[in-house]
Amino acid sequence: MIRVANAPCSWGILEFDSQSIAAPYGTVLDEITQTGYAGTELGDWGFMPTDPTRLGAELAARELQLVGAFVPVALANAAAQDEGVTTAVRTARLMHDAGASGAFIVLSDDNARVPERERHAGRITAEHGLQEPAWATLAAGADRVARAVRDETGLRTVFHPHCGGYVETPHEIDQLMGRTDRSLVGLVLDTGHIMYGGGDPVGVFEQHAERVWHVHFKDCDPVVARDARAQGLGYLAAVRSQLFCELGTGAVDFAAVFSVLTRHQYDGWVVVEQDVFPGDGTPKESALRNRAFLRSLGL
Repeated sequence: MIRVANAPCSWGILEFDSQSIAAPYGTVLDEITQTGYAGTELGDWGFMPTDPTRLGAELAARELQLVGAFVPVALANAAAQDEGVTTAVRTARLMHDAGASGAFIVLSDDNARVPERERHAGRITAEHGLQEPAWATLAAGADRVARAVRDETGLRTVFHPHCGGYVETPHEIDQLMGRTDRSLVGLVLDTGHIMYGGGDPVGVFEQHAERVWHVHFKDCDPVVARDARAQGLGYLAAVRSQLFCELGTGAVDFAAVFSVLTRHQYDGWVVVEQDVFPGDGTPKESALRNRAFLRSLGL
């Protein structure tokens, strides 16, 4: 059975943004529960309690499950991998010790840190991509992080293709999946990032169905996407222009995505992620509308 969660980024807690936190964790957890979701992701390290007993108690009090934590690592840079392993294991241990033994490390590139990739997000071509040996370094780093997480905590790792990072386009997703250990590294099907990265979420799922262990539902406004590409906006400017709109109001065919998930008997989590910034309306009201939309699909 597919279960539905929401994430702190829907309340403006964004790992790539330096603005002040939009809401305290207690408010976010309360509103996730009140709007009809059964789980949450962790958010940035330190947003929620880092004491596992306290974290577990906060989640249990709201009957919420912790389903994953986003961990960005500049995997194409071998010098960054030691710190990435340490961060991922620390995060996995917190989730495990808080009672979330089925949660995922949601591994990604350190997105929006390479100027060329941030500037060309949504319109990446081969000239902007990795070459050897950088591809080999990135893939080996993903395997290394996932192996350390598994060996130290028993948790599994999924890789999140993400606009503004080195794994964005369908071709780059194929490259990563072909180069990593299928027993260690799964794939996050993030509908909005795949759409803005030039792909079709259904097609990506069908290509890598056995590797999709975690799903993010994010919509992509086609008008904002068109204008961002035409104006040459970078990833952060596009997101600030509300590239990722409420579910059902953009270009993603969620009925088709839900159909293919059901056909392949996907039984994991679907996590709503709608990147917003402080001042972009009321997150709780948006979460209610997103939940109502998912119910209309049968979720």
